[in-house]
Amino acid sequence: MVSLPCPLVIFGVVLGVIFAALTPPHGVADEMPKQFRAGAVAIDITPESFPVSSSGSMTHREAVRAHDPLHARCLVLDDGETSIALVTCDSCMIPREIFDEAKTIASEATGIPTDHMLCSATHTHTAVSVAPTFQSEVQHDYIPFLTQQIAKGIIQAHSRLKPAKVGWAVGNNPRQVFNRRWFLRPGTAITDPFDEGTDRVRMNPSANSPTLLRPAGPIDPEIPVLSVQDLEGRPIAVWANYSLHYVGGVPSESLSADYFGEFARQVTRMLESDDARSPVVVTMTNGTSGDINNVNFFEGHPRQEPFEQIRVVANDVATSAMVAHQRTVMEDWVSIDMLETELELGVRQPTEEDVTRAKKLIAEAGSGPWSDRRLIYANETLDLVDYPDTVTVKLQAVRIGDLAIVSSPCETFVETGLAIKKASPFQPTFTIELANGYNGYLPTPEQHALGGYETWRAKSSYLAVDAEPKVRETLLGLLNELKRRERTMQSDGS
Repeated sequence: MVSLPCPLVIFGVVLGVIFAALTPPHGVADEMPKQFRAGAVAIDITPESFPVSSSGSMTHREAVRAHDPLHARCLVLDDGETSIALVTCDSCMIPREIFDEAKTIASEATGIPTDHMLCSATHTHTAVSVAPTFQSEVQHDYIPFLTQQIAKGIIQAHSRLKPAKVGWAVGNNPRQVFNRRWFLRPGTAITDPFDEGTDRVRMNPSANSPTLLRPAGPIDPEIPVLSVQDLEGRPIAVWANYSLHYVGGVPSESLSADYFGEFARQVTRMLESDDARSPVVVTMTNGTSGDINNVNFFEGHPRQEPFEQIRVVANDVATSAMVAHQRTVMEDWVSIDMLETELELGVRQPTEEDVTRAKKLIAEAGSGPWSDRRLIYANETLDLVDYPDTVTVKLQAVRIGDLAIVSSPCETFVETGLAIKKASPFQPTFTIELANGYNGYLPTPEQHALGGYETWRAKSSYLAVDAEPKVRETLLGLLNELKRRERTMQSDGS
């Protein structure tokens, strides 16, 4: 006689089979689906009252109105483990202290580490002056507002985080960028404000002049585009980069975001994103444009009405950016990584002879403001007496999947940007300049030897001649470390 199992045993076996069928293989239960998230916002940083001091000129200017709004455009990305914030402000340049304070406020509210925030200025020459350069007066009462608005933008972008897709592509537009440093024909006089007579190139010479020989450097026509969408394909943000100083053509009494703001408006219209609940945030960051502008010195062009050239350039660059945007391959998830370091750089301080000459010139001319470049730079010389022997600059590198971004706190020459792109272990790579502070122009040693405006010692150009190689080497070191960490992560299977 065969004994049958009791009902309780049968019930236990059945439960075991069901449990086994429902239980995933070992380890799978611990693997949660990876999710990429993003949030973006454009915060208004237009001053609340006028007149205000406006930067971007060797003489003091006051603006009495804003032709178009100024913004701090903020993007927060999160891969589930790492969060970063990217911020670009419509400003000529912003000192490190302002960015540092804004980052601290935002970090306390969001939990994003301050060393995972990249904040930059566009370099519009018609924004509120917050950095001391030449004879521009700093608008001190605007600084607390700017600081709070940058922090508020990061906090709001973080609060808008939602599941997203990300992708990138590179566009190209050589029509709107020209190297502004030129060799002139032999025998053409090139003056400088120090009466040294050693300059071999001139910045912004007369267009289509018989004296022109050739540009003293290259251009970078690339337009890298980072695109972020929600899971339904609606745009959240478009982050572009172009190596163009600014455009100009703005009346001196007006503030304007220049072509950077118009680019954002043009691309927004092209994307046909009119959803007021979740508008797309479009940003044009400045690449390496220390020696680049929008003047076609080869041919010249007729004088335009105010803001017209801004519109023309923005529309052309926006069209090229959208061509790249349309071929972007969107990814459901990519990993993010970011590194930050500080680098000590030397300062070119004036000699005793320089100071004596400057004091003599000022004494003979009387108090400013001045229009004579010799006097303007004499005053700069006296200001630099109080500068330290060295300064510490903040440098960063970001990886978003296979895309890499590095930052520079300087008006960086295009040669530096091209060299970084060529040597980077990531493709594509681009540089955002005037980021995390302001430390003036960054000519290469070879460009220093040629002289010209960008090398003239002033608050706008004071770093040691060997600063550029050190910055470039450090940024490439950060990129190589990001690559090593990526390979380690991949080998660990994480």
